[in-house]
Amino acid sequence: MLDKKTKNLVKRLKSGNIAIIDHIDLDRVTAESLVESGVEIVVNASPFISGKYPNVGPLLLALSGIHLIDSVGEDVFDLLKEGEEIVVRRGKLFYKDKVIAGGEVLTVSIIEQKMERAKDNIGAELEKFAINTLHYIKKEKDLLLEGIKIPDSSVDFTGRHVLIVVRGYDYKPDLRALRSYIREVRPILIGVDGGADALLQEGYKPDIIVGDMDSVADAALKSGAELIVHAYKNGSAPGVDRLNKMNLSSKVFEAPGTSEDIAMLLAYEKGADLLVAVGTHANLVEFLDKGRAGMASTFLVRLKVGERLVDAKGVNKLYQSKAKISHLLILVFAALATTIAIIMTSTAIRGFLRLAILKFRLYFGF
Repeated sequence: MLDKKTKNLVKRLKSGNIAIIDHIDLDRVTAESLVESGVEIVVNASPFISGKYPNVGPLLLALSGIHLIDSVGEDVFDLLKEGEEIVVRRGKLFYKDKVIAGGEVLTVSIIEQKMERAKDNIGAELEKFAINTLHYIKKEKDLLLEGIKIPDSSVDFTGRHVLIVVRGYDYKPDLRALRSYIREVRPILIGVDGGADALLQEGYKPDIIVGDMDSVADAALKSGAELIVHAYKNGSAPGVDRLNKMNLSSKVFEAPGTSEDIAMLLAYEKGADLLVAVGTHANLVEFLDKGRAGMASTFLVRLKVGERLVDAKGVNKLYQSKAKISHLLILVFAALATTIAIIMTSTAIRGFLRLAILKFRLYFGF
């Protein structure tokens, strides 16, 4: 199976497949999707680790037992078609007994060495990141200072809590850790593209789906949620075409920045009392994984909504309840004491026990 867009490929992969991708600096979230697909071999036309920063995606694949072939070149997409059978041996790709491409076999130790070397470049990337951020702030300052046109919504946000789920680091375990909160508070549920799929998988129906609509499953789009398509500043909204083909109505939100940004802005401007974010991007490596220069809009939006924003990143690690043996013994003794107390205070039960003991003695001759 092959596709230059990895997020599209993972939807088609099956256990045991060979995945051919073109994904420089493979990020952790995409790697997790590849692991979940059950793929055995991942062949990358581009470098898994370019050296810009220590991206963890390739290491996650290797530790999961997946074989990695690095930098085989883009020609592989011209030489192969979807579904054709190939053999991978010692870093070489064989098609009809002929070598058509080859690359470096990445082991855990090799990946760790590449990541260690990449750490030396993190300072330079941080500097470029800061410069790009300042550049985009100048371009996108209207997002914070002048305001943007917020589309109407059929959902009443006033005074409500809003849970925004983004397909980011640890979004699935963090979402599971919030079950009690969701059950008790019943927040408005917003899925940002693939975040809507995560909500459905956990048994929740999203109230709103926001995004480009390119990485969310049909089932989520047909769940009855209100659909808000993220449009570029020039008004272009490619996601609308997909929804029109599915005969689904939608609204368009034209704004710079990312889809998670506009999801926060929507909830904030519509009067939500609290925004709880799951899977959103919050540190340098996550921004570099995301691949958008600067990510200035995220900073601006967080500055604007900060007073109402609670970031639930890592909440699954905050507290993990573990039953101790002492607690179980106390529970057993408490139950035993309760049973003895009931027997002692019940004439009928005492009579039944005496009769049972008598029959037992007569039967065995005691």
